[in-house]
Amino acid sequence: MLVSAAMIWGLSFVAQKQGMEYVEGFTFNGIRCLLGAIVLIPFILIRAVKNPVKLSPAEKKQSRKDNFKGIMIVGLMLCIGSNLQQFAFNYIEPGRVGFITALYMLIVPLISFIVYKKKQPVTTWIGVILGVVGLYMICMGGSASFSLGKGDILALLCSFAFALHIIVIDKFAAKIDCVVLSCGQFFVTGVISCILMFVFENPNIQSIMQAAVPILYAGIMSCGCAFTFQVIGQKYTEPTISSMLLCLESVFSVIFSFIILGERMASVEYIGCAVMFAAIIIAQLPAKKSAK
Repeated sequence: MLVSAAMIWGLSFVAQKQGMEYVEGFTFNGIRCLLGAIVLIPFILIRAVKNPVKLSPAEKKQSRKDNFKGIMIVGLMLCIGSNLQQFAFNYIEPGRVGFITALYMLIVPLISFIVYKKKQPVTTWIGVILGVVGLYMICMGGSASFSLGKGDILALLCSFAFALHIIVIDKFAAKIDCVVLSCGQFFVTGVISCILMFVFENPNIQSIMQAAVPILYAGIMSCGCAFTFQVIGQKYTEPTISSMLLCLESVFSVIFSFIILGERMASVEYIGCAVMFAAIIIAQLPAKKSAK
């Protein structure tokens, strides 16, 4: 599920960049997230009919409370992260956005350690460090220049938001139906983004229609499918490993650019792909257990 999400997101950077040529950030995110939520509603209704869950009044009350709390928190993190990322495309190229955003791979285990005192095995830290190096080689072509501009700061803040998004999903995925949680987060993000759209932007039908293809891909595939795969996959995967698997989006973006657009990779980018895969394998090696 997580690798599938990364594969879909590997194509989404192009769609997001193209969409910004016609509409502004809040408009793009608002429409695509509401579209993603609408796509999931039929699945929720079908599953509710086929597999009805009988709960006592007290259990129903607790379930509604958990659902509301989880959806609002997860949706807010997604809203902040996705909008910061979308506006970063106005200032820097997609590869740079991809690399800085993917630093959540390092931020997730750091937050887990600092906030939750959750120790990570040495193999995980080695994998994280190698993963960051691999991502840099893939997305930046090994360039040594790295100065923080406005777009870089937006992407960095986006990375922190997505790191928190991964952590809160890990917290609520066990309590809430994964598809409901995914659908709910899109509604929260979509509604907030649309409100900000009318406050700060001037949306018009003509521009939205010109951006229809990028919006449809981002809404149906990136939101409806990939983010749902993320929620379901995280239910069975430790957060740090989840963040590393999701970071494969950078590898897939390079591969798809080569296959679809015929773009050739530099040798350093090929090495970066190999380092990235090695990092994920190392991070998932079983930790040595202390003797009883």
